[in-house]
Order: sequence, then C-alpha cells, then structure tokens
Amino acid sequence: MSKSKGTRVERELIYMFYDTGLWMAFRAAGSGSIHLPCPDLIAGNGKRVLAIECKAVGKGSRYLDEQQIKELLEFSRKFGAEPWIGIRYDNLKWFFLNPENLGKSKKGTSFISLEVAQKNGLKFDELIGLFKQKKLY
Repeated sequence: MSKSKGTRVERELIYMFYDTGLWMAFRAAGSGSIHLPCPDLIAGNGKRVLAIECKAVGKGSRYLDEQQIKELLEFSRKFGAEPWIGIRYDNLKWFFLNPENLGKSKKGTSFISLEVAQKNGLKFDELIGLFKQKKLY
C-alpha cells in the first residue's frame, strides 16, 4: 500500500468513527516509522478502546508481517485496548478482524483475503456495536 493511500484510508476511518456521534479516533503519530509497538489508529467511546492496524487492498490477498501483529497485540495488552486489523478493499466497505481470525497460509504466514474478511470479519457497524449480522456460513 502506498503511503498516501494508507493515509487516505486511515483518515476515512477517523471520519467514520467521528460521524457516529459516539466515537472518536486519531492516527497514532509515528505508526510504522518508529521501532516501538504503535497501531495506525486508536479509537474509543468512553467504554471501549480499539487499537487498529489499517490495510488497504486493491484486490486479492494481503499478507501481514508477523512482527506487526505481535506489536499490535503487545500495544493492545499494555494499553488496555482491543486489537483489530482493519482492511479496506477498493470499492468495498471496511472489514475488521481480530488477529486470531486471520487466515494462515500453508507456511503459517497470516493473511487476509476477501473471503476470509467476509467470513471472519466484522463490518464497521458491528465493530462499534450498532448491530450484529448473522453469518450464514
């Protein structure tokens, strides 16, 4: 993902949280550029805190750096936040996956495909607790 595309989708997500009227979010300064655990976004509503690593994908699968996942989990544990991977496919809405629900390749590498996102992921309204969609598969 290009840096400008990543910044664009992160900002889109910040506005989505703000537009709920109940949530606030911000981009973590230095995420991806410092050698400390730091998610892309932190969001909260006074009851829940979410640490979100954002990914943008045109199509196909996105393989994830295992170190980045470990750092998201470490940050979340120490900060008291829920760890989430947010993925935005071009021309589709956001999907959010708990790191435990990522796909695994035969070599053990974590990945997100559209199929995995649709099966295991939550839509934005589900993530923030507005409703829960029943999965048919």
